[in-house]
Amino acid sequence: MNIIIRVLVSALALLLVEWLIPGITIDSFYTAVIAAIVLGLLNLIARPILIILTLPITLVTLGLFLFVINAGLFLFTASFVDGFTVDGFLVALIGSVLVSVVSAVGNNMFIPE
Repeated sequence: MNIIIRVLVSALALLLVEWLIPGITIDSFYTAVIAAIVLGLLNLIARPILIILTLPITLVTLGLFLFVINAGLFLFTASFVDGFTVDGFLVALIGSVLVSVVSAVGNNMFIPE
């Protein structure tokens, strides 16, 4: 049940970010759910591998390179999901940060620890 709530919160976060940022477009709620699932799977599988591979750069930049990894995964998700488009890297960077923050707040509200 918690996984379903997390996916729905992430989908709503994507729709909110789409409403706030002009460079992100999502066709429907169904597209947002699919994008949330793909983004979650990429964060589960690819993100730890990318963090290990880019550890020297991350250490030199004091962790700021993690924002680049998040934006890259956000763009990668947009390339997979039809109906979910991101106009550029800067838009993906802002969008990924906002989705992370809104999802974290939403998950803390709806899923008790």
